[in-house]
Amino acid sequence: MKVADHQPGAGQPDTTELLRVLDAGLSPRLLECALTHRSYAYENGGLPTNERLEFLGDSVLGLIVTDALFRGYPDLPEGHLAKLRAAVVNMRALAGVARGLGLGDYVRLGRGEDGTGGRDKSSILADTLEAVIGAVYIERGLNEASALVHRLFDPVIAKSARLGAGLDWKTSLQELTASGVLGVPEYHVEESGPDHQKSFRAMVRVGGHVYGTGEGRSKKEAEQQAAEAAWNAISAGEPPLAGHHDDAAATAPAGAAPAGTAPGGAAPAGTAPAGSGDAGHSAARHGAREAPGGGNSGASGPTG
Repeated sequence: MKVADHQPGAGQPDTTELLRVLDAGLSPRLLECALTHRSYAYENGGLPTNERLEFLGDSVLGLIVTDALFRGYPDLPEGHLAKLRAAVVNMRALAGVARGLGLGDYVRLGRGEDGTGGRDKSSILADTLEAVIGAVYIERGLNEASALVHRLFDPVIAKSARLGAGLDWKTSLQELTASGVLGVPEYHVEESGPDHQKSFRAMVRVGGHVYGTGEGRSKKEAEQQAAEAAWNAISAGEPPLAGHHDDAAATAPAGAAPAGTAPGGAAPAGTAPAGSGDAGHSAARHGAREAPGGGNSGASGPTG
């Protein structure tokens, strides 16, 4: 689905594969416009940019997602539907879908933006995806645009609907650990890289054990990924991550599960507890985990 990683300053890749993946009958010419960032347009004599298509695509996406939520969740009140929609169409969610398409490899960027990591910048990816949706609407109509949005966003809708009232992974993890009296999740974040291209790595500890790690271009993104990994691990009754050991007496919050036990009486590793919402994330997805009876997590981080 994705072309080879784009190198700054390289020529633009052929969009044939992207057109095939989108499968929306979009013409190469209009797709090219949808992929044209203003930085590229400025450096190339004032070409048309994707900003008008992005403006249109934002509304088209909002309408289709709102309709899907209204019809798919008839028992949810208006306030919860609004939160669910916000969880589906926010910049982070859109950028995630765009990365799944390999969209960053195709965006037409100016040299400066390209050389400073613009192809993986969430704002650029989200805006470009909206422009593509706008282009499909203009050229193929609402039905084709709706089909594309459903193909790309139905999994995001289903995933967001499992998150509970908070509609984000940090809130959902806190709700999960509170219901099991497991202690408050604690996050430790490290940053690396130059100022213009920082990356962040987060780990989350519950009851003195590290249950998830995550990486992202922002602290929030890294913490959300770590919280997602921890939520899935605890829900599935998986043991903590291996390789994060310290003294439980010094780090475990009051009421935390004893060392070597899965929090809240969770089922043995690899067995989903009754009512678990998402047990599909395996130990391989989260990395090696310590065997029951193993040591505790690594250095303590700030409370999330």
